Amino acid sequence: MFRLGILDQSQIGEGKTASDALRETTMLAVEAEKMGYSRFWMSEHHGSRSLAHSSPEILIAHVAAATRTIRVGSGGVMLPHYSAYKVAENFRLLEALHPGRIDLGLGRAPGGRPLSTRALHEGRTYHYDQYPQQVLDLIDYFQETTDEHRFPGLLASPSVDTHPEIWLLGSSDESARIAAQLGTSYGFAQFFGTPGGPEAIRWYKEHFRPGRLGDKPRALAAVLAICAETEEEANELALSTDLYFLGIERGFELPHLPSVETARNWPYTEFDLELIRRARSRRIVGTPGRVREGLERLAEEYAADELLIVGPIHDFGKRLASFRLIAEAFGLGKS
Repeated sequence: MFRLGILDQSQIGEGKTASDALRETTMLAVEAEKMGYSRFWMSEHHGSRSLAHSSPEILIAHVAAATRTIRVGSGGVMLPHYSAYKVAENFRLLEALHPGRIDLGLGRAPGGRPLSTRALHEGRTYHYDQYPQQVLDLIDYFQETTDEHRFPGLLASPSVDTHPEIWLLGSSDESARIAAQLGTSYGFAQFFGTPGGPEAIRWYKEHFRPGRLGDKPRALAAVLAICAETEEEANELALSTDLYFLGIERGFELPHLPSVETARNWPYTEFDLELIRRARSRRIVGTPGRVREGLERLAEEYAADELLIVGPIHDFGKRLASFRLIAEAFGLGKS
């Protein structure tokens, strides 16, 4: 049986503030722990008015302090923007504060528009073919094996006996190939809508090279799922998501996660509606039984050991209810 976790993007609901969104993220993590979810990850995006943060490492510290047992991590840190050394220092500190509970999910994507990337890279150059070396640098810093490193003997403090789990994340087979080669865990962003996820995970598992991080491959997929007591209510709650991601696809990113009312009354074109229908085909929306069936089918298709659920719902109470219904459908939290 696969495990279930949550990927949260701290979307700012229409009529709410960034502070409201961050409080909701924290409350969701606390409740997710009670419900029996295994992980709670937070994303990194830059220059977006609709998302409440761009620094998962800071929010990880806050959420981990508010919880006790659930694993907390990044989904993910966009490593090309940063020094591997500084990322290692940040996450070793988090690991020291919350031993055995921290995950470091890493991404190669910019996590924002070209302008934000220019600002993040101001004063320096970077080539994406450096990414595998950055990952190896992180492993060396975490395991204190820098004797033959470019910076021999350099300590990423604090020195602790354990280190975060490292996951390479992506929506293409390139990250799968790097993860297999370096022996890390691998996660595919199914909810992005990029094809090829099952093939990428299959390639990763078939070509995985055991190494310092473990002798077996581990793969997860992140999927958007919305659950309610009735099909009608679930489909209505999903209207907010339909419009939000339509805006991203059509180039008119909204400054918030729209309410159901706003989404219901939006002046959609026939082309818009067709894009929404296509997007819905890769999402799992419905009653607890239907959502469980859909998640089981997707986990089998992707050969995923874990699924991370993305569940953007404008009404926070109904969002909590959605995750609770999914947890109950799978019997999470029961011994």
